[in-house]
Amino acid sequence: MAEYSFSVDELEQYKPVLKAGDRVYLSGCVYTARDAAHKRITQTLSGGGESPFPLKGAVIYYAGPTPAPQGMAVGSIGPTTSGRMDVYTPLMLENGLSAMIGKGGRSSTVREKMRATGAVYFCATGGAGALYSSCIKQLEVIAYPELGCESVKRLTVENFPLTVGIDASGESLFKE
Repeated sequence: MAEYSFSVDELEQYKPVLKAGDRVYLSGCVYTARDAAHKRITQTLSGGGESPFPLKGAVIYYAGPTPAPQGMAVGSIGPTTSGRMDVYTPLMLENGLSAMIGKGGRSSTVREKMRATGAVYFCATGGAGALYSSCIKQLEVIAYPELGCESVKRLTVENFPLTVGIDASGESLFKE
């Protein structure tokens, strides 16, 4: 397995060479969104509206961070189960979503849509929320503040450690 370190802005050039199992240290702008935010975003897109952030080339982290302790940008920020977003993911991929970060496998529908759009799924380790918080340099709530921890946030991440769970060709670390 290979190891890479790159920014979100460089993701498009790396996606063709990334393989399931590769280690990645990602830096740049990543958005958080969980179930409730995904539902709102897809309802908006289905109604002809726009996402609260540009989906083209975006990376979404399936996480709901805890409040920040003094001197930190965020509290614990571990991944949530990605399969809960599978019903919403195909539409987001059709609108340009480039990559997702979460834990666990994805449905065959999502894997097929990822292959068709060239998207990548990164896995974050469950239980490592405190480690991940040290990689977050800035956090800003950008949509749905009434959802609390499930609001959409823009994160600035630095050397965020991930594993390629499903690559752009559809190869997966997960078995059916």
